[in-house]
Amino acid sequence: MKRGSLLITKDKEFPREFLGEFLGKNVKGQIWVETMVYTLIAFALIGLVLAFVKPKIEETQDKGVIEQSIRILESIDYVIINLGGPGNQRVLEIGLNKGTIFVDGLNDTIYFKMDSKYVYSQLGEEVDVGGITATTEKKGSVNEVTLVKNYSGEYNITFQNKEELKEITKASTPYKFIILDKGNNTINVEVTS
Repeated sequence: MKRGSLLITKDKEFPREFLGEFLGKNVKGQIWVETMVYTLIAFALIGLVLAFVKPKIEETQDKGVIEQSIRILESIDYVIINLGGPGNQRVLEIGLNKGTIFVDGLNDTIYFKMDSKYVYSQLGEEVDVGGITATTEKKGSVNEVTLVKNYSGEYNITFQNKEELKEITKASTPYKFIILDKGNNTINVEVTS
């Protein structure tokens, strides 16, 4: 029922201006609160999705790095086997984004190690992948994957003409591996960046 500028309800009378302003501010405030609630819900859902998806993405990336490292060790092996004879050398450019390559002149091996979310092989078991031995060990919250190419009995591997262990870590630019047949089944590896 309407009388002048008053709105008469069952219980009370309110001036129209008061009621309109009150309802207008309330509606705007309600929209603002709803927007914030929906935004927070969206952020929470995004956070939940990332919490489950990110580890899987990291595992997939690590799997790719491990497979790439196997190809690197196979490339080095191919060059060593096909050098041809004493005095011949080949140069390989090798990019290393994650993990470490070791040239072990003491044990005549070349191997790759990296900490990974991905379990490449059964924990603690050695698996042969085309002449490369792969092992995965649990190391805290990550897995340490090791890929080993063993030349003992076939070739004497040296690093810069020394029987020593050399560690080659990840770098933004590719390394140049210079592989030289020194004769008497001695293979020398030199690395430059």
